[in-house]
Amino acid sequence: MSSKGNLDNLVRSGGLKTEPPDRKECEGLLRSAIDRLKDAHNPALSFASRFDLAYNAAHALGLTALRRQGYRSDKRYLVFQCLVHTLDVDKAQVRLFALCHERRNLAEYEGYMDVDEVLLADLLAATDRLLVHVQRAVADAE
Repeated sequence: MSSKGNLDNLVRSGGLKTEPPDRKECEGLLRSAIDRLKDAHNPALSFASRFDLAYNAAHALGLTALRRQGYRSDKRYLVFQCLVHTLDVDKAQVRLFALCHERRNLAEYEGYMDVDEVLLADLLAATDRLLVHVQRAVADAE
């Protein structure tokens, strides 16, 4: 099944909604992601801040890719899962974002932050790669 077919199946199941792409929204999401990712690379910030910034940058990039295709999701994890369809991101990278989503939820809703420098480094590297994918997709569309 095509990527569009998979995304349309998620619409039918209620996981995604169709919504026309909005260039200004996508530009704002991309700007936010770039700023957050830059700050996330700052070693002077706390682990929790850097992790939060990197995670939210990745989410903004994933949402940019989804919105460019004409879809929206209220579920953060779906934004990451859809990356295999919106940007042809490999499944290992999606699994990393899913793990970070779980860790983010533990910190956000249960107050538990597992300081894992290797995971942060992996998240930063994966988000850097995701930024390149999104920027390339935007440039190719212009």
